[in-house]
Formats: sequence, structure tokens, C-alpha cells
Amino acid sequence: KKKLKISGRELVSVPTQVFGLDQLQVLEMSPERESCLRYRMELLPKEISRLRNLTCLYVDSNNLKTIPAEIGTLSCLERLTLSNNSLSSLPAEIGALQRLHSLHLANNSLTELPAPLCQLRSLTFLDVSDNKISTIPPSIRHLEKLETLLLLFNSLESLPEDVCLLRNLRTLWLGNNHLQSLPAAFGELVNLDWGYSYCSCNFEGNPLESPPPEVCSRGPEGIRDYFLSLHRI
Repeated sequence: KKKLKISGRELVSVPTQVFGLDQLQVLEMSPERESCLRYRMELLPKEISRLRNLTCLYVDSNNLKTIPAEIGTLSCLERLTLSNNSLSSLPAEIGALQRLHSLHLANNSLTELPAPLCQLRSLTFLDVSDNKISTIPPSIRHLEKLETLLLLFNSLESLPEDVCLLRNLRTLWLGNNHLQSLPAAFGELVNLDWGYSYCSCNFEGNPLESPPPEVCSRGPEGIRDYFLSLHRI
């Protein structure tokens, strides 16, 4: 088999037989979203490293507290979903997943964006919503292929100018943080059409002062004009 789904509300560990399936490409151990279930697995065994052909690993809605360093040996991994767990950190080895293009980390207990994530040059989708992240490292500029960045419901007070270098961003969700201002170059993110499509970018739930919300609603041109006018003053 190349695809395997393990289910059951009493799921607490990965059956050892799974690690003998060395041709496995897709492993799913998450409940259906509509079910509102949460499995009870707390540990992803280091034996996961035996599944060298994995391209997709789904472990949402469990009770994972740590991810083993051996995750970094899954060189074929393209999609990793770890949302709705109890993770407070990620191993540095996750930066070795150079084929990874989609990473889901929403609703965990992260307090910062782990630096190794910024080594994932193929990443196009990153969801770290609903954590406790208060800062974004400048090294985020290395995620040059990033198209979707979801940062809702965190504790961000500011964004580094380096975010404005992510010129391929198409979707950026910043709602419900503590942002009072945006970087002066924010208007350079021209692929965002936040003035025209709610799904592209939003700032709801932030105490924005510079630029004010009504300026943001005009899109990138309005933001650029706003900061240019401040510079002229």
C-alpha cells in the first residue's frame, strides 16, 4: 500500500507494523474535520524515519507534545499537518525538509516562529494561526516561494520589514493580533489584493494606527501613498 489512514477515537500510538511499510507515501492519523474528534496520540515515534518515501504526513488533532528529530530524515516529505496539537517547539532538523511546500501548525502552543522554518526554501503554504507567537524573525525573507502565510490569533505587535520581501505572497492573514503599525514597504506586496478580496488579506482585530484601517482598505496603492506622504512631511 502507498496510502494508509489510521482512525479511531482511542488512537494513542502508531501501530509498529506501519514502520515496515517502506513504500508508504501517504500516512494519515487525523480525525475527519467534521467529526470534532481529537485523538490522544502524544508521541510520534522516532521510527517514523523508516518511512523514507513519505510525501504526506497528516497528524492533526492529536495531543502531540514533541516531534522527533528523525522527522528531518523524511527527505521526500512535501506536506506536513500538525495543527491542533500541544506543540511548544519544533526540532531544528525540520529545516532539512527541502521538498516541503505545505506546513500546518495552527492551534498549538508556539511562542515564536521557529528559525529552522525559514530554511524551507520550497515552502508555499505556512499556517501558524492561533498560537502565541509574538515575533517574526527577519530570516523569514528566505521563504521566497511563500504564497500563503496565515498568522491569525497570535500576539504580534509588529512585523519585520523583511516580510515585505515576500513578493510571491498572495494570501496574508494578520487578523486578531496586536499590530499598531505596518512596515513602510508593506505596499510593495502587490500580489495581495486585500482591498478587493477579503480572503487575500485582513487586519481585523488589530489596533492599527499607521496606516489607519481605512487606508488599508484602499489596497497597496493607498498604503504606498500614505507612507510617501509621511516621508514628504
